[in-house]
Amino acid sequence: MSIGPARRGGPDDGTAHAGRPGRRRFLGACAGLGLASMTAACDASPPTRGHPRAAPSDRPEAERDRPGTPEWRITSRGPAQAVAGYADRVSVTPGEECGLYVSTTASSFRVSAFRVGWYGGGQARLVWSSERVRGRVQPEPRFLPDTRTVRADWPRTLTVGTAGWPEGAYLLRLDADSGHQRYVPLIVRSTQGTGRTVLIHAPATWQAYNRWGGYSLYAGASGAYATRSLAVSFDRPYDADGAEKFMVYERAAVVLAERLGIPLAYTTGTDVHRDPEVLRGAAAVVCLGHDEYWTPEQRRHVTQARDAGTNVLFLGANTCFRRVRLARGETQRDRTVVCYKTSVRSDPLYTTQPALVTTDFRQAPAPDPESSLTGVLYEGYPTDAPYVVHAADHWLYEGTGVRPGDAFDHLVGVEYDRVTPAAPVPAPLEITAHSPLVCGGRRSHSDSAYYTAAGGAGVFATGTMRWVEALMAGTPDGGRDHGMDARTRTFVTRTTENALRAFAQGPAARHLPAARPNVSELYPTHT
Repeated sequence: MSIGPARRGGPDDGTAHAGRPGRRRFLGACAGLGLASMTAACDASPPTRGHPRAAPSDRPEAERDRPGTPEWRITSRGPAQAVAGYADRVSVTPGEECGLYVSTTASSFRVSAFRVGWYGGGQARLVWSSERVRGRVQPEPRFLPDTRTVRADWPRTLTVGTAGWPEGAYLLRLDADSGHQRYVPLIVRSTQGTGRTVLIHAPATWQAYNRWGGYSLYAGASGAYATRSLAVSFDRPYDADGAEKFMVYERAAVVLAERLGIPLAYTTGTDVHRDPEVLRGAAAVVCLGHDEYWTPEQRRHVTQARDAGTNVLFLGANTCFRRVRLARGETQRDRTVVCYKTSVRSDPLYTTQPALVTTDFRQAPAPDPESSLTGVLYEGYPTDAPYVVHAADHWLYEGTGVRPGDAFDHLVGVEYDRVTPAAPVPAPLEITAHSPLVCGGRRSHSDSAYYTAAGGAGVFATGTMRWVEALMAGTPDGGRDHGMDARTRTFVTRTTENALRAFAQGPAARHLPAARPNVSELYPTHT
């Protein structure tokens, strides 16, 4: 549940560890009208305005070595009101349109669509740019008092078409003529994932932490947990640069996966919730660095894919921790993320549909700890500790040169998972890294763990939220590297490459060594 070092204030639930039950406690209880209208369509290098050109392929692997641009980054954010916007969809399929809703104090602005990828190291390609659009300051947002939900509900500013845009993760950059900029994230999602590695982006988690308008699922305008939203809307901009969670916890993994040239597909957790078709026949599923908020339907669909032989890679910690519902916005479905958390008894479904009640997956009234899928269980925040290799001869670490006990400073944090034998744990399960730490004054461990499911799928969880951040450690983009160095980046990069390449080959049990059970060795008393 962390936002890394940018977190401000205290615990999110008003308790000792960000509202999470400690291990002992758990074991004991075991988010119309427009000034301008344009339909943007096109693609190909160079970017075009107006007339579409056919892309060489909608498949991401065709994009790997196309020319990129270093000009995709934001250079001047400016004041919060300088420019901000949101899209009316978290994702579209290639060719679909979406609406953009923009507020700016500038007289005009442009929109540039950058697709994130390898691009010879450029890390993004300019796919499309708009003409100049007249700017305006939009009305004040709406506030829905029953759930303390902020919704912008602005008139539409322009319509963007995506004809010819390859599937992938996009940053729509708003460039005000004042020189200030913001991102609007958009996934151009895949509808088929057969034989491909499916990257699942986490917009429900992005929205849970979004403080735009003063309210998130963690705090209200006063900063207090008690006044937090019980439901947050996608119909508002994201705070900070407009794409903070994507930039910190997802972007570097996308760049790495595309550099490898493996067949990729793109989707979001909210899309998997509604339609699991993209998972059917997929070689692997990748959950990125901070994927905390899941619906029961999303969890069921990912579990079914695993059981059918699709490998699963968890590149973070605190994954699948919160159970949420998706509700309608003003005009479209799935535009609101509902999560009552510790106010669970106020959830309207508490007595009628307990399996859909929005609290932690492990909590009553329908406890279902995430460890049955991930192999590890979220335990605490905050911590900062070295990552300590245990099974140095595991195939995941091939080529890294590590030996048992080798440590990588600061790689464990700011939240962590561990193997908790008293919780549901797949077997056989192998702990590959066992990292001592202190959290809230209590000694514990963070674990990386690997298991193979009955259908042949391999499942690996890193057990630390800093894994994707480490891919940028020591680089100009690693502004939140927490002191991690180039040695750590090299280790994490090679390990991630090993996992992605191996999982792209299909069910891991068919071509890789089985997990070597060692849980009882490291947790002999099951505490």
